[in-house]
Amino acid sequence: MHTTALKTAAKPAKLAHKIIIGTKDTNWEQQGFNAASAKLIKEELGKKISPVVIVADGAYNFILVDSIENNDANSEKWRKLGAKAQATASQFKLDSVTLVNTTNSTDALVLVAEGFVLANYKFKKYKTLENGNGTVKELVLLDGSISKEALKELETVTDANLIARDLVNEPLSFLTAVQLGKELKKLGKEAGFTVEVFDKKQIESLKMGGLLAVNIGSVDPPTFSVLEYKPKKAVNKAPIVLVGKGVVYDTGGLSLKPTPGSMDQMKCDMAGAAAVAGAFYALAKNELPLHVIGLIPATDNRPGGNAYVPGDVITMHSGLTVEVLNTDAEGRLLLGDALSYAQQYKPELVIDLATLTGAAMRAIGHQGAVFMGSADEATRKKLVDSGNAVYERLVEFPLWEEYDEMIKSDVADIKNVGGALAGATTAGMFLRRFTNYPWMHIDIAGPAFLDRAEAYRPKYGSGYGVRLLYDFLKKRLIS
Repeated sequence: MHTTALKTAAKPAKLAHKIIIGTKDTNWEQQGFNAASAKLIKEELGKKISPVVIVADGAYNFILVDSIENNDANSEKWRKLGAKAQATASQFKLDSVTLVNTTNSTDALVLVAEGFVLANYKFKKYKTLENGNGTVKELVLLDGSISKEALKELETVTDANLIARDLVNEPLSFLTAVQLGKELKKLGKEAGFTVEVFDKKQIESLKMGGLLAVNIGSVDPPTFSVLEYKPKKAVNKAPIVLVGKGVVYDTGGLSLKPTPGSMDQMKCDMAGAAAVAGAFYALAKNELPLHVIGLIPATDNRPGGNAYVPGDVITMHSGLTVEVLNTDAEGRLLLGDALSYAQQYKPELVIDLATLTGAAMRAIGHQGAVFMGSADEATRKKLVDSGNAVYERLVEFPLWEEYDEMIKSDVADIKNVGGALAGATTAGMFLRRFTNYPWMHIDIAGPAFLDRAEAYRPKYGSGYGVRLLYDFLKKRLIS
């Protein structure tokens, strides 16, 4: 991926353009600025302007200052300052920038670099006429300011996020379910994890009635991809399973979506699959000693041909029967099959990610994701803590037994919608029916696809979930 090449150097190149991280107490004259420039920097910082841009000897210097307090909110400030520095450097059409840390905080340097790299992303694959600001090709970090291991991890995790963004931004004209399987295989070969892609006949043999029902209206076949990363020194005896919803395009089926602000964004309905793919890339590339399995059921949801209809009853992989009352509640059907399939692994933990409900987005907007599940309280808290640390924040919704009554069907075991109220939670209750292990469901409908850029998160695919999963799984090694 490497939209931004990360490099180290012993000292800044002559006339290097710099991003300088400081504090309110930094002596700017000791950083090479003359008295007039140092005075100007202090004056501008006093107005809370950041970054302050100083031109010295023909080179641009972007001054970033904030508190160095070690907390999640301040970490996010550093990322956002990195994004601001990227926007300014891009505005000046700079190819290379050197990051200089005058503080004692390595965290500040890594966070600024992370925000810079994530903000430097543009999806240009289909651009034939270049317009607007470009991207910075290279970010140089001075030797001694960051270890080789930390630099590799930063590069890999940001790359993984950008990979997920690319997958989400791809249109259906390219990224069919079959092509998604091919892309996963490419990633597995590059990063070092295995990928097996089941075709329609294999899916039929597995009796995945949910995935097959959603696919009936499409001319393109479904796929079911099984990813596995199993290092020799894995510390977990039972695998952790990640499940990602892979609806590569969702029209709503016969329960057709309106186009403006809804169907026109539905290439993003495989953002859960993209997050799982990105997480696997980061885990394998950074060689975390964890045995992890990924399950990605994929299809588009169309109203064509002999498409499934409201009133149909389908039999899931688990044997449960489902009355379909809304063909636009299709994601839970795919996920139900995948969650049932996961039972064979006797997993330590299963996490699924899906752009599942508008109800979750309406509840908390784009600022975070909704989650719920049957994992123990300590595990749920650690997931929340990781969400806060990477600022992919989570809000827990309850799974009270009363919600289970809302998905009971008069003609089948359960129905695929629970009514007008508590839509995110009844979707979660539906999924719980297919689990017999510790499980958490993350509804990423809000933050996965943005209608405007937010700091280092671009317009459209955000890659939400990759950094969350990586942080959670990495910290699981030491907890």
